[in-house]
Amino acid sequence: MNHLATADYLVFFLYLVIVVGYGYWVYRRRRQKTINTTDFFLAEGSLTWWAIGASLIASNISAEHFIGMAGSGFAMGLAISSYEWIAAATLVIVAIYFIPIYLRNHIYTMPQFLAQRYSDTVSTILAIFWLVVYVLVNLTSILYLGAIAIESLAGISFTVCTLGLAIFAIFITLGGMKVIGYTDVIQVVVLVFGGLVVTYLALQLVAQETGSGSVWNGLLSLRQHADSHFHMFFPKGHPYYEVLPGMALVTGGMWINNFSYWGCNQYIVQRALGADLKTARSGILFAAFLKLMIPLIVVIPGIAAFVLYQHGTFQAAMTDASGAVKPDHAYPVLMNLLPVGMKGLAFAALTAAVVASLAGKANSISTIFTLDIYKKYIDNKASEQKLVTIGRWAVVVAFLIAVALAPMLRSLDQVYQYIQEYTNFITPGVFAIFLLGFFWKRATNRAALTVAILTIPLSTLLKFWPEVTHLFGTESDPIPFLHRTTWVFCIDVAIMVVISLVDPVRVKGLIIDRQMFRVSPSFVVGSIGIFSILAVLYAVFW
Repeated sequence: MNHLATADYLVFFLYLVIVVGYGYWVYRRRRQKTINTTDFFLAEGSLTWWAIGASLIASNISAEHFIGMAGSGFAMGLAISSYEWIAAATLVIVAIYFIPIYLRNHIYTMPQFLAQRYSDTVSTILAIFWLVVYVLVNLTSILYLGAIAIESLAGISFTVCTLGLAIFAIFITLGGMKVIGYTDVIQVVVLVFGGLVVTYLALQLVAQETGSGSVWNGLLSLRQHADSHFHMFFPKGHPYYEVLPGMALVTGGMWINNFSYWGCNQYIVQRALGADLKTARSGILFAAFLKLMIPLIVVIPGIAAFVLYQHGTFQAAMTDASGAVKPDHAYPVLMNLLPVGMKGLAFAALTAAVVASLAGKANSISTIFTLDIYKKYIDNKASEQKLVTIGRWAVVVAFLIAVALAPMLRSLDQVYQYIQEYTNFITPGVFAIFLLGFFWKRATNRAALTVAILTIPLSTLLKFWPEVTHLFGTESDPIPFLHRTTWVFCIDVAIMVVISLVDPVRVKGLIIDRQMFRVSPSFVVGSIGIFSILAVLYAVFW
């Protein structure tokens, strides 16, 4: 069993004191004022562009990246980085076209947008879907991955880890979005520096094992010793084609997945909804630049662990009791090799990533439940203070459910793929409803309602397509989930168009002014920089 030294605990507790102390200071600054829902859930007008950008990344990067994406890096290589790199491009488009619509129409939650554009029925159906996915898939998996990483690193029991992470995250979340947003700045600094320490160690080990000399040469030698892990395109027949199928990495499913996540997701968009347009766009652009470097922190260590494993290192640590290789062990194994003190920093970085993501997710769960379920259907006359109290209780209940369910994920191999696949059951329909709701005035409530009901059955049908065709005496290959996402999205759009065209009901519109899509020269320069970097990366590694 691995343990942290006294110096490691000192580093970790220093981080803990700084985050908790700073969060409490932020909270106390506004304690004398009456806390209302916009302040608690959105921190309206109080987050700067750098706090918004940092909070976006801190909420997004969690144990599923450090553990899950590093595990996918070990198993399949750099191709998994498309989730990060396409996300950077997506963020630019979201900042230009999506955020202005939300802010101009005073949208605070995604279900509120659906109610304003379509109807309360569509809003409620998707609000329930989101709550189920956020609690049962996202919150639970983040807690699970964080707990197994800390268990592996520090030798603390899984149960104690889940409880500790949950309590820490609850403390941060109960302070509201302003506390989350500004503590996320510290979390991002810690997780980036801690992640780079692990990357440096991994490359140093590769350099020693391969005799390539310096850390830089260790990075260069990765491609020589693991060439199969440096291709972005997987042709049909590749072992991981079903996970990352060919051109879907840069077309179709990958874009749909990212637009839905970054543009139609309460968990993410909420960070920008309390700011003015210029601040929100600057924060999102900052997050896009940070996104470009995430593979260096999480994927490269996974590939390095693969090279070391191929050279005979970590043979026992990378397998379970039955002898099966467990890719998700890669990052915890590397962290355990850090020197005293540095392991404490890595421990703090991992905890920062997990807690920031848990807090952000819990705040969004609380926001949707309180404003779109409780206030609308249970007590529509509730005071602002009562709604804030209900929101805090929603946070506690969500964590109790996640703590109870987290141990059930132990049987999974690559949890990151589990998260992507099962959240994508709802992704195509959500994005179709939002996209047409944004940019096609003719889209009707009946069309949106139909798609909201049908999208999960359609995704399920294509998920089990080989079994379905087998019942009729024919055989077919499984459909990769990114292709399923594309197919279901196209079907959903077609359904919405047909129903809208034959539906005589008058459509509820949004306030849209072409002027609000204009961007500043500095934003244009930053966007060109991001797309140029992406073009070079894909040209080199395609």
